[in-house]
Amino acid sequence: MNLILNSDSYKYSHFAQYPPQTAAISAYIEARPGGVHDHVLFFGLQMFLKEYLSRQITMADVDEAQELIASHGLPFHRAGWELLVTRHGGRLPLLIEALPEGMVVPTGTPLVQVRNTDPDFFWLPTFMETAILRAVWYPSTVATVSYGARKIILASLERTCDDPMSVLPFRLHDFGARGTTSLEQAGIGGVAHLVSFLGTDTVSAIVNARKYYHEPMAGFSIPAAEHSTMTSWGEDRETEAYRNMLTQFAAPGKLVAVVSDSYDLYRAVKKIWGEELKAEVEASGGTLVVRPDSGDATRVPVDTVEMLGEIFGFSVNGKGYRVLNPAVRVIQGDGVTPETIRIILGRLEDHGWSAENIAFGMGAGLLQKVNRDTLRFAMKANARKDTDGNWHGINKNPKTDPGKASKRYRQAVVMENGRYLAVALKDLGERQNLLQPVWQDGTLMQDWTLTEIRARAATF
Repeated sequence: MNLILNSDSYKYSHFAQYPPQTAAISAYIEARPGGVHDHVLFFGLQMFLKEYLSRQITMADVDEAQELIASHGLPFHRAGWELLVTRHGGRLPLLIEALPEGMVVPTGTPLVQVRNTDPDFFWLPTFMETAILRAVWYPSTVATVSYGARKIILASLERTCDDPMSVLPFRLHDFGARGTTSLEQAGIGGVAHLVSFLGTDTVSAIVNARKYYHEPMAGFSIPAAEHSTMTSWGEDRETEAYRNMLTQFAAPGKLVAVVSDSYDLYRAVKKIWGEELKAEVEASGGTLVVRPDSGDATRVPVDTVEMLGEIFGFSVNGKGYRVLNPAVRVIQGDGVTPETIRIILGRLEDHGWSAENIAFGMGAGLLQKVNRDTLRFAMKANARKDTDGNWHGINKNPKTDPGKASKRYRQAVVMENGRYLAVALKDLGERQNLLQPVWQDGTLMQDWTLTEIRARAATF
């Protein structure tokens, strides 16, 4: 974990590219307008600060980096890195300011701002861009996607359910661990999802919540079948496979999920669950969650709800929508995206069914099918301090793409007339700057809990 090597190749020559008499460089991170969402839920920087920036750089790190970078064909600023070890004990002389994690702000709002605190390290803030930007864009994007799905589900629950908030926390379940590129990605993205929901099958997410955000248990799951456990019984013993799930896991107040499409979903629901095992399902006192796992993701789960309604019956709630017998529910875990959630819930409403009859499992669409451009994240330098102590605003403003124009001068974020606004720090006046110091010269300045973050995002 050599922090010096956590950068892009071209960064190693940048120490020699800044103007003479440069004492400090400031840079900020934002999700630029024009992405998939118009608001962003800021989350995840604290994991990076604790896991990576808390590590002290050593002379052995400097030696390793010099050998590698020189062989790679680039200049290496050994004098600068040696000075960091001898003068600062290997701790980065940086001030990092950020919004409180969990805040939901319009795109175009600065989320993080970085500057050096020692004038000999003016080159360091932008050298760290690769690592810091990656630490922000990915968890914030996943948190925003999950939060967006939450709004879609909540809107449907508010129209069709008597007690939406009691149902909402478990309506979207994280199935994404196997679809990520690494254990670390699964943990980072998985805990970002847990800002908005309580359902997850990503164990590394609850590990990260405990390790970085002081949450003893951030999410929950239930016993569930997969195709290997069902098909191992053979098609001729499909009923026995399902009965075994009831025998092993069904109990009063408990839920058990059974994937039911290994051979013929419609036959499984109508004949096996609806005839052969119907009495056992009802007698268990628990809830069987039927999982259709193939076919048209916008049609098959709706068909499943309707079949279960015909078989097990339903009640009509105070808003006039049908609610399945508590013995059965449905979870759709294949092909789920925010758009398919919207379509499925819309079709259920059109057929008179409450959104509380179904939950969703989201995998790659939650943790993997995102990139830095999903929310147009960028980190850009916005100010330069000279050796006389004067700050000068700097920015990019390409005529070929005005949408990539960056902010000039060190930034502040204020609340004005009920809206979050970015303003130049020099123009802040008496207003409160919501960008707070979270890291300075090797010391963590804020240590948010997941409970605080969830409350700030108004998700729980």
